[in-house]
Amino acid sequence: MAECGRLLSAYPGKLGSWVRIPFPPPDEVRCPLTRGIFFNITAGQKIMPQYYIWTIGCQMNKAESERLASFFEQRGYQPTATAEEADIIVLNSCVVRQSAENRVINKLNALKPLKRLRPSLILAVTGCLVNSDTGQLKKNFPYVDYFFKPGVLPTEGPQWLERAEWTQVLPQHPSPSVYVPIIQGCNNFCSYCIVPYRRGRERSRPVAEITSEVGELVRRGVKEVTLLGQNVDSYGHDLPDKPDLADLLTELNSIDGLARLRFLTNHPKDMSSRLVEAVACLDKVCEQISLPLQSGSNDILGAMRRGYIVDRYRQLITEIRSKIPGVALSTDVIVSFPSESEQQFQETVNLLSALRFDTVHVAAYSPRPGTIATEELEDNIPAAEKRRRLNIIEQLQEGIATEINAQLLGNTVEILVEGKKGDKWQGRTRTGKLVFFGGNADYLGQLVNIKIDKTSPWSLQGKVELSRKGRRGV
Repeated sequence: MAECGRLLSAYPGKLGSWVRIPFPPPDEVRCPLTRGIFFNITAGQKIMPQYYIWTIGCQMNKAESERLASFFEQRGYQPTATAEEADIIVLNSCVVRQSAENRVINKLNALKPLKRLRPSLILAVTGCLVNSDTGQLKKNFPYVDYFFKPGVLPTEGPQWLERAEWTQVLPQHPSPSVYVPIIQGCNNFCSYCIVPYRRGRERSRPVAEITSEVGELVRRGVKEVTLLGQNVDSYGHDLPDKPDLADLLTELNSIDGLARLRFLTNHPKDMSSRLVEAVACLDKVCEQISLPLQSGSNDILGAMRRGYIVDRYRQLITEIRSKIPGVALSTDVIVSFPSESEQQFQETVNLLSALRFDTVHVAAYSPRPGTIATEELEDNIPAAEKRRRLNIIEQLQEGIATEINAQLLGNTVEILVEGKKGDKWQGRTRTGKLVFFGGNADYLGQLVNIKIDKTSPWSLQGKVELSRKGRRGV
């Protein structure tokens, strides 16, 4: 029993501390914070406390969830696939549209019986559901232990994040492709967007800090990094020496072992020619750019407070395509913004037909409480009409993507293998095309040449080709 006591005393208790076990030991040893069982004397088994993180929304949410997971694991917690087995549950929320918010609310309601059954379970919520005044949230969801804002500094978070730089905790065994946040917040305040109200004003991370982090990730096996920001084109304007995204990309491009660099999301108002030239010249920066359009109508762009007109957007697309041959372009579109007429909607359809993007992410307008559009404009387009316009653009883009991807049939492309789906390996080309292929070897994290033998609007399929190098820019 004494030996058992010494063994148990080595288990972490409250995050970052230790548990001292009395002698003789009790039947169970539990974490003083979460009440999770560390050791069951009767069963003679070690049972480490477990965490469960549920994530919805943008890539920034995914990046922050990955770091929060690493934070827990470095303090002796292990992941679990089900909330019912967890000692700590964190919901990383999104409210950019009503459909996303509904999913968060439904998830919270589904966890209420579990919290009632296990009062010692810790339940926390972060992400864009959480605003500056959490009083109403606590009133609506009194069974939630903690609400903390997205991208929160550790000193502002719940007690189990206190003095812990969880936002800078890196995964011990990362996937081949990872997200790295470089700037938080947004200063643009587009009339429909909730993000500036939830993530605050723009705050850039220093170049040296990001470079050091990416270098360490590469040492841990990462091959591709996607730099993240609500508006990456604003990167660095708030730092003392005013570096921009082109400067950061140039610095990261020199890291040995890093194969690929990507970045998102851009804003047409802020994207510079210097950045376009950097993408064209830096060999590790992939030929893929996301440039949200939102509308093809100047009147609607004005109501959205986007800060540019259609002609400026066209010029930017022309510049990108002339300087970066083979570039893949994606965009975002909102249909049925308040008072959008049929003619204004058709202007968007015509522009998408003319510009022919590789990918279009389309959504119907969803009013967000607290935004300028919700306060000043009536959401006056019926739901059925919203669905009709959404379907028109989806069908248009399916046809365009079918034609673009069909041009790759018979070509050899280089992909970075990110994992397996069923019995197929999957990865992406430099232009972001999803590719599936078979093979018995372990291809995870490798750059592999694939000859494409099947195309569709959404993905490509092919076979490993050892004798040729994949084309740059596909």
